[in-house]
Amino acid sequence: MSQGGTRGAAKPQDRGWAWMVLLAAVLLQGLTLGFPSCIGVFFTDLQHEFQASNSETSWFPSIMVAVLHGGGPLCSILVKRFGYRFAVMLGGLLSSVGMVSSSFCKSLGQLYLTAGLITGLGSCFSFQAGVTALGHYFVRWQALANAMASTGVSLGFTLWPLLSQYMLDEMGWRNTFLIFGGILLNCCVCGAIMRPVRLASGSLVQLPRPGEDSGRRAEEAQLSNGASSPHLKYQQQNRKTACFQMLQKYLAFDIFCQNKGYQIYTIGVTWMMMGFVLPHVYLVPYAIQNGVEERKAALLISIIGFINIFIRPLTGLLSGHRIFTGRRIYLFNLAVLLCGLSNFICIVSAEFSVLIVYCVILSIAMSGIGALTFQVLMDVVEMDRFSSALGLFTVLESITLLIGPPLTGLLVDITNDFHYVFYTSSFLLISAALFMGLSFCALEKKRNLKEASKVPLDNPSRYQYNDTPTEPQPESQSTPAVVYLTKYWS
Repeated sequence: MSQGGTRGAAKPQDRGWAWMVLLAAVLLQGLTLGFPSCIGVFFTDLQHEFQASNSETSWFPSIMVAVLHGGGPLCSILVKRFGYRFAVMLGGLLSSVGMVSSSFCKSLGQLYLTAGLITGLGSCFSFQAGVTALGHYFVRWQALANAMASTGVSLGFTLWPLLSQYMLDEMGWRNTFLIFGGILLNCCVCGAIMRPVRLASGSLVQLPRPGEDSGRRAEEAQLSNGASSPHLKYQQQNRKTACFQMLQKYLAFDIFCQNKGYQIYTIGVTWMMMGFVLPHVYLVPYAIQNGVEERKAALLISIIGFINIFIRPLTGLLSGHRIFTGRRIYLFNLAVLLCGLSNFICIVSAEFSVLIVYCVILSIAMSGIGALTFQVLMDVVEMDRFSSALGLFTVLESITLLIGPPLTGLLVDITNDFHYVFYTSSFLLISAALFMGLSFCALEKKRNLKEASKVPLDNPSRYQYNDTPTEPQPESQSTPAVVYLTKYWS
């Protein structure tokens, strides 16, 4: 069947069961991306239980968040081979097993493996496969569906800390983790809802092609029966080529080397994430150390999530205004800069009322960062390579998410002063914002000078971004408008 026939026959898209899938995606994002927000509630109890330092304890949430973000390429392979429904349900099972196992841990090392690695990997599978399912079920309303699904993160940020503090007070962290394992099994229910999209012909959209499987089995049979040496060498070369092509598909190093905009943005966000995650890990223990009641300290994270529910959609609408077309990177930099400056509020005072003001300002900045991170990436990378660019982007991002909290925790252990958490976060965020802002300004200036040397000065329209190309492109067929925006920054 032709591509057009296939698209027209996909009846479930944008209606009917698609809205149930959207509801499942909202719940999934709350269960996965929202879950690490509650770890700070357990920080002090885990320290006392295992007699650990700040640095040692912070490895637990760092591993979880890093694997959650960095497991994207592995999830992509899993979805391609088995489908998004299987990946979501497998992720839910892994998340549950990790949290149930962590309730029996006798050391922090075991906690790193169970709740950190296993639960983090399961959350990654469920979250990213759920986003893929939305892409299959929504075409016309895809942007709206993604925006609505992202509200699940804010709901998770709001509810997880409150639930965690209540259960921690009532039954301790071990029983709480055990119950969390049962709650995370709901990811499997969400995965069951995300049934594969069936075409009118009855075929499935995303099942592996049997020809590929039979060809693979034939090659394996040849190897097991003993093929000739030249044939083996040829197969080994093919495997090396296939391995390189897979790396090229999921980790776009060629784009990183050739596209200056993507290079600047990836380096800037990777550096920024090292400081961005610090308040989420250390805000609750910082407040408790300064005399804030534990329930009120947990409420601070919930305030951030609650405000995100309303501010993030507004930020998305604002960034979609025509005045920001081709300039979203500067709006993103403004949000990062505000996030960095807001940390100085915690340095001035640790009173609960002051911390509430800090959480409000931080939440506004976080909403801008959360709403624009992937939108800006779409602006600087051509859409046909976006998935591979996203793979490298998330892997590099996960490295700094992993090392940021433990290094800062080590600094706190040495100085015995939590203020260094916010000093470090401010430095990383502000320097990242200045680096990206100045670099993109220089890149824009260079582009303008290049255009000025080619185009007469009496035609100012050529110096402005335009949604449509000014001259035909013979090598491109039905190129999306975002490509021209990409060339603006490349």
